[in-house]
Amino acid sequence: MQTVSVPQIAVEGLTMAYDGRVIQRDLSFAVEAGAIFVIMGSSGCGKSTLLRHLIGLREPAAGQVCHRGVSFWDTSQAERDTMMRRGGVLYQSGGLWSSMTLAENVALPLREYTQLGRRDIRDIVATKLALVGLAGFEDFYPAEISGGMQKRAGLARAMALDPETLFLDEPSSGLDPVSARRLDDLILELRASLGTTIVVVSHELASIFAIATDSVFLDPEARTAIARGDPRELLTHSDDPKVQAFLTRGGGRMMGARAPSTTQG
Repeated sequence: MQTVSVPQIAVEGLTMAYDGRVIQRDLSFAVEAGAIFVIMGSSGCGKSTLLRHLIGLREPAAGQVCHRGVSFWDTSQAERDTMMRRGGVLYQSGGLWSSMTLAENVALPLREYTQLGRRDIRDIVATKLALVGLAGFEDFYPAEISGGMQKRAGLARAMALDPETLFLDEPSSGLDPVSARRLDDLILELRASLGTTIVVVSHELASIFAIATDSVFLDPEARTAIARGDPRELLTHSDDPKVQAFLTRGGGRMMGARAPSTTQG
């Protein structure tokens, strides 16, 4: 008998709205286990809003979000809490508490959601910081390190509970090209070594082409998704002018074809 694979996340007929104003409607797509799935589109199209719906921070106006075949909003609060703990989030700003050291920031979810002892938490914190290249920085405060290092520390905290899915909101935003490329490389390494499913909100072409295995393109005018697939394939095969304009920044297919090897800020 053939085994049917259940997506890590399945979005079915999702409509997002604020105060009766529709942001996006009729969104349907799946995030397969082990994918690096990018939510892309121009500013104001609802990328971060969609991320909040996937995480479970906002209830849909219509439709549903399923995690491993279970509809998030059609189950108990206890099950929703469990589902949310299976995901780790890196916020656009990094989201670190400025009054805490890096070690204390990473330890926070471990202290909040586990019964682990102090020594075990210390060991896990050291491991997570080492994974993102911050071994030896446990006692530093966020203000004492660079923006790129803050993002990596935020990523370490997002991984503290060994999540099945990582949600990253504009991880390269505000970083210089070198730091952004290092963060992209780190994302690829984490996916390869841990098999983590990663969902990324991004408008940065260099990052999109470097890391994405799948994507959805949100259009603010149509207020729905107008493209889906590997961004490299969309660049080559999509005839939608909005998709092409985004993926080439208006420069046509020849400019876009160079985008994967171009480091951008």
